This record gives sequence, C-alpha cells and structure tokens, in this order.
Amino acid sequence: MHLLLFVGLGGFIGAVARYLLGAWIQPSFSSFPAGTLAINVSGSFFIGLIMYASEYLGAFSQETRVFLSIGVLGAFTTLSTFSYETFRLIEGKQFMLAGANIFLTIFLSLLAVYCGRVAITVMGGLK
Repeated sequence: MHLLLFVGLGGFIGAVARYLLGAWIQPSFSSFPAGTLAINVSGSFFIGLIMYASEYLGAFSQETRVFLSIGVLGAFTTLSTFSYETFRLIEGKQFMLAGANIFLTIFLSLLAVYCGRVAITVMGGLK
C-alpha cells in the first residue's frame, strides 16, 4: 500500500513538471510540438539514469525507484500526447513535421536512455 502512495505523489510531481516544462518551451515554436519532444527526451534520459543507477550502483531504495520511475517519470513523459500531436500533423498534411517528430522523438529518446547509462558508467557503476 505504501508503494501506491509513492507512485501517486510522484505522479502529481511529474504531471506538474510536465505542464510547466511544456508551457515554457512550446510558445517558442509554432506547429512543431517541441515541448512534448523535450519532455520525452529528458524523461528518457532520467529513466536511463535512474534505472541504471538503481540496478548497478544500488543508488535507490525500492520506494525511491518506484517514486521516480513509475510516479514522477510515468506522469512526466508523454507518449499519448506525442501520438495525438503527430496524428494532428498528419491530418493537417504536415508530413515533413510529422516525420521529423516521429524520428526525433524515437532517436533522441533512445539516445537519452543511452546517455543515462553512460553517465552511470562514468560514475563507475557499469564495467
């Protein structure tokens, strides 16, 4: 039961952080959903960092890992928003922007997880 409280509290924090970051970044861009892209990439970096630090460094307790990964980052990252925004670009016949959004989100998010892993490796957690 106590893990549910950690997930719920983390979810609240992640959702608020998602809203604030998106509201800060998106006004600088017109059609391209840069706010969602930034959220997905940064969330991917932090999930890589947290999970590898947890697994290889023993850096987090189960409660902290659940709070950060499932709670905060589960509410922070935005795959459903990415899907909707990409579909809207396709509906609007903005195929180049839709393709760029798909490619950049997937490539940069995978790269960000890798960067999180590298960060843990540099700290000595992975050989």
